Amino acid sequence: MKITDQRRKIEFALHFQKVEREFPEAEKITVILDNLNTHNESSFYEAFEATEAKRLSDKFEFIYTPPKASWLNIIEIEFSAISRLCLDRRIPSKAELERQVMAIGTEREEKAIKINWQFSIETAREKLNRHYKKVNPDNEKYLIT
Repeated sequence: MKITDQRRKIEFALHFQKVEREFPEAEKITVILDNLNTHNESSFYEAFEATEAKRLSDKFEFIYTPPKASWLNIIEIEFSAISRLCLDRRIPSKAELERQVMAIGTEREEKAIKINWQFSIETAREKLNRHYKKVNPDNEKYLIT
């Protein structure tokens, strides 16, 4: 985990370059992301020369959560937990913020906190049907009544 002053394409690209180095044997690294404008392969091309950008683009597969469905993104659930645990008050410095966030992350990792995912296909179809229909009208058949 890294806390940065900004969340621009350069920070995104540098982060994923570091992630790639941590998994050098991986053929493909799949990442689930929200639709923030910096969360795409163009970040690699703006941050690095073309050869490195292409190499990283080939290494990562980005899968995007549907707009207005951030609750499907596990990291959003983690951000919510961090917010409840330490971002509900003023923190005097970036260094202190980073210390607290890292401590929470370490504690959650040591406790092996898991998310008990109870979202069935049927529930997904019910809740997301209007999005399915926007993409393809034939998905009307998945409407659960």
